[in-house]
Amino acid sequence: MKEYRPAKKRVTVSVGESVRILRELQELSQSQLARLTGIPQATISAIENDRVRLGVERAKVLARALKCHPGVLVFPGWKLPDKAAA
Repeated sequence: MKEYRPAKKRVTVSVGESVRILRELQELSQSQLARLTGIPQATISAIENDRVRLGVERAKVLARALKCHPGVLVFPGWKLPDKAAA
């Protein structure tokens, strides 16, 4: 196998942006996500606009609804160490 070369980082994504991106990729509106999670639509909007902190419990609830690991939402820019990348 040829040597692995990581892609260059082009964009920094905030916690709120990661929530919005995952929601939009699943073609959910904020209202639909609110119904799935029990989190008010206004709170989802505030999270997506980085006006309200996500928090661990909300991250778990949103991750279940968005079918992802909570870490994807909480640490959107986190990079694995090179040794763990394979």
